[in-house]
Amino acid sequence: MSRALSLCGLILAAGESSRMRADKALLPWPPVTPGQIAEGTFLSAAIRSLLPFTDMVLVVAGENEQNLAPIVYANGADLVRNPDPSRGQFSSLRVGLQEILNRGRDGAMFTLVDRPPVSADTISLLHDRFETAVLRWKWAVVPEYRGKHGHPIVLGRELLEAFLRAPADSNAREVQHTHHDHIENVPIDDPLIAMNVNTPEEYAALQQTMRSPQAADF
Repeated sequence: MSRALSLCGLILAAGESSRMRADKALLPWPPVTPGQIAEGTFLSAAIRSLLPFTDMVLVVAGENEQNLAPIVYANGADLVRNPDPSRGQFSSLRVGLQEILNRGRDGAMFTLVDRPPVSADTISLLHDRFETAVLRWKWAVVPEYRGKHGHPIVLGRELLEAFLRAPADSNAREVQHTHHDHIENVPIDDPLIAMNVNTPEEYAALQQTMRSPQAADF
């Protein structure tokens, strides 16, 4: 009998958010209008979205560690620091994945803090597809919306170790391309999986979208 998957949620949040001019992890989510009190942040919402489908959630922070720590711990997650976030996002991924191995987990469900949290139905679908994909020798499932790849990505130990073996100056996309035969793309009708929020203008556009009548489709 095969044992149940032991996944760890992983959120990369060590970036400087220079284009946003404010830490993206701390942006209100859901978006609020002036005068409203925020229910949470991108970071707290991401943690809560992953917790039901994983054994634990790790957040990789950088220089913003002290600002993120209260949110991380208040929402039941753990914190790990990238000692040199200037090396880029791939270095944060490797820091997080190594910590996942250190904690004895088989794989990860990881996302970026500048992605609006997707629905529970989307995460459940990806979790279930990964459980069946591993039986076909797949190492990961990647969601896609209208041809655009997104997050969260669910990956098993094989791809986790491939990321850790890759040169430090590589990136996640290159590693995934090298092992594309072992990766299953999963079309999902959820535009949030492929949405980046890197600038105040993009965040303002997201606010407007979430207030529109079509927001129920999200």
